[in-house]
Amino acid sequence: MKLKQTLTLLFFIVALGARGGNPQTQTVRVSSPCRVGHEAPPIGFWTWAANAHVKVYIVSNDFTSEQVPYLLTAFKNWSGVSHQTGSGVTFEYQGSATRQLTCENCLTVMRGPVFDKSTRHATELKAFSVRHDQIITYAAIVIDPKLTDTVAIMDAVAHELGHNLGLLDCYTCKKKSTLMNQFKEMNVPNGVSTPTPCDIAQVREAYQELKVRVLPSPQNRNSIDVGEEPVDDDTPIVIPKP
Repeated sequence: MKLKQTLTLLFFIVALGARGGNPQTQTVRVSSPCRVGHEAPPIGFWTWAANAHVKVYIVSNDFTSEQVPYLLTAFKNWSGVSHQTGSGVTFEYQGSATRQLTCENCLTVMRGPVFDKSTRHATELKAFSVRHDQIITYAAIVIDPKLTDTVAIMDAVAHELGHNLGLLDCYTCKKKSTLMNQFKEMNVPNGVSTPTPCDIAQVREAYQELKVRVLPSPQNRNSIDVGEEPVDDDTPIVIPKP
């Protein structure tokens, strides 16, 4: 009987310790390692509207049949964490296009000369806002024709989608801590095609800010990251034919 009482008492002590624990130990365990500039990218400017269902079109003549599935994987990876990021933004492939589309919540993937030797960017986001604010009306991800490696394309598109969701480049971040890191060479994957926990945390932060206020387009274009090509546009929204 005494043994049973002793074991019961030990059980409660252990359980109490698991709940309470050392405050300092708990802080270390639950604290986020996502320090901006070290493991996490800064928050940028452009975002799709919260809960937007973005329609993705690919200029089919610009890509091989082998490359297209890798493009779509990048979109699938970001859509898969839309609930975790709090953005609610999902991307769905709608089919091929012959040119960039300007319909509401349309994103076109296409080829174009964008390679920059200084930054080693071989892809670029071109975002357009008819409201002259940070909410994207339609956009294009432009991929340099020299970028042909399938995995590198997937990583690069995943990186550009980060710009679509409020993230900036982070060249000082630790390797593989974020997909917003710099690419070292053309046609060499950076090893990150899925949003990291730090990417998810920062997108969540960006969309929390979006609930508070929507920023107008800045007069100084240099205040927006070079990885995001800012354009206000008054072009009428055109709904593509099925």
